[in-house]
Amino acid sequence: MPGTYTAVVRGRNGSEGISLAEIYRLYSPGYTSKLANISGRGYVGTEDNVLISGFIIGDVGNETVIVRALGPSLGPFGVSQPLSDPILTIYNSNGSAIATNDNWQTDSNSVLIQRNGLAPPDPLDSAIVLRLPAGTYTAVVRGANGATGNALLEVYHLD
Repeated sequence: MPGTYTAVVRGRNGSEGISLAEIYRLYSPGYTSKLANISGRGYVGTEDNVLISGFIIGDVGNETVIVRALGPSLGPFGVSQPLSDPILTIYNSNGSAIATNDNWQTDSNSVLIQRNGLAPPDPLDSAIVLRLPAGTYTAVVRGANGATGNALLEVYHLD
């Protein structure tokens, strides 16, 4: 059903660890809605302790998405220990890096990011515009210079 939803994953009795939340849209005749945005917040550590999110471009020719990694702009919203400088990398299903960004204003499509009202509030946040064929993709957020902290990873579908 169309609307805005939030899924919260918490450890039992306050325990910590790695979690996975998945959202699927099953095909139904006459149902033409699309997922417009999905996001997840998590702690970015060092080495393999990064923020990872997968997304799928369905059975279409190509889709345009904006992927954002927010860190420093989370502080004013009360998020403790925001990641000071996120670096965002997108990988294809073969594990090859197809795009990376550190500081969204350096992306070659930064004007398109602004035009769609998705310019991150802080210049140190990251954002990438991609036109992708059907397939599976992985977005990874790391901290510049080994920085750690909380980050928000978002994927927006553009019409």
